[in-house]
Amino acid sequence: MRAVWITRHGAPEVLAVRETADPEPGPGEIRVRVKAAGLSFSDVMARQGLYPDAPRPPCVVGYEIAGVVDKHGPSTTAETAPAVGARVMALVRFGGHADVACLPAGQAVEIPDELGFEQAAAIPVNYLTAYHMVVRVAGVRPGERVLVHMAAGGVGIAVLQVCGTIGGVVTYGTASAAKHDVLRAEGCTHPIDYCRDDYVRRVRELTGGQGVDVVLDPLGGRDWKKGLSLLRPAGRLVAYGFANLAGGERRSLGRLLRQATGVPLFTPLGLMDRNHTISGVNLGHLWDQGTLVREGLQTLVALARTGQITPRVDMVVPFADAADAHRRITQRRNVGKVVLIP
Repeated sequence: MRAVWITRHGAPEVLAVRETADPEPGPGEIRVRVKAAGLSFSDVMARQGLYPDAPRPPCVVGYEIAGVVDKHGPSTTAETAPAVGARVMALVRFGGHADVACLPAGQAVEIPDELGFEQAAAIPVNYLTAYHMVVRVAGVRPGERVLVHMAAGGVGIAVLQVCGTIGGVVTYGTASAAKHDVLRAEGCTHPIDYCRDDYVRRVRELTGGQGVDVVLDPLGGRDWKKGLSLLRPAGRLVAYGFANLAGGERRSLGRLLRQATGVPLFTPLGLMDRNHTISGVNLGHLWDQGTLVREGLQTLVALARTGQITPRVDMVVPFADAADAHRRITQRRNVGKVVLIP
């Protein structure tokens, strides 16, 4: 088995491709020959030592894979698992950046014929996060206004497409000006250049001072406070990341302290006074909610079959060049999902 290892915390150069023995599937598991694996911001933060859930180095991370089932474990049957030879995508609890992965059979969903492996690898983390936030947590309805940060990233584009399935949703997406044409093509109503404009001021201008119904924020720190200031009555802030902690290729203690002190304080009474809701989403902490995860993935597969969502792959990178893929994400140059292939 070949895999991308984080040898120690640090810059992208700490990544190395290593070979180990192929794993064997346990009871109730399947083994998948991985054809493509998604790279997420959480993987980058794990490499920097900023992701608390990640295993200690040396380790292999990666939450999502697409490939072919090549073996069933003991007590795994055709009635409980995809057949050997089936094309599947799945969430995995780390270890996805490898060309072989073992996982519980129930975590895998068959890939529709309309999708290739690289597109399928872009679905489990990004689209399940987007679907869970937009539909289950925020309950976005037609006619509502939604602010999407990092709108040209993998989750951002997934959010725009999921909002498009609801109809009538007005979206405000922050991204550099070079990415605005892509945002418009993905259904973003109002792209905002956060490099040039104060997005808070711009959203207020575009909404006539009313603000938005939903803010989806993977930035964290002071941006959570800004998001709260933009909410209308009955507005919802969904926090699903802390990207502001990772401002460069390495961990910075000064940046950590500055961002931590910018986190707003919430009280139930304050939320009652403003009629606001604050929610948190961490897909990595929903592993034991198998039914919820599987139903979400099945819904997304159905949307992909009918063309209502189309995963956008920014870049396909071989394992040997994984450092370049990490740099692309930290420099926020990606438009859509970065995918690793063996």
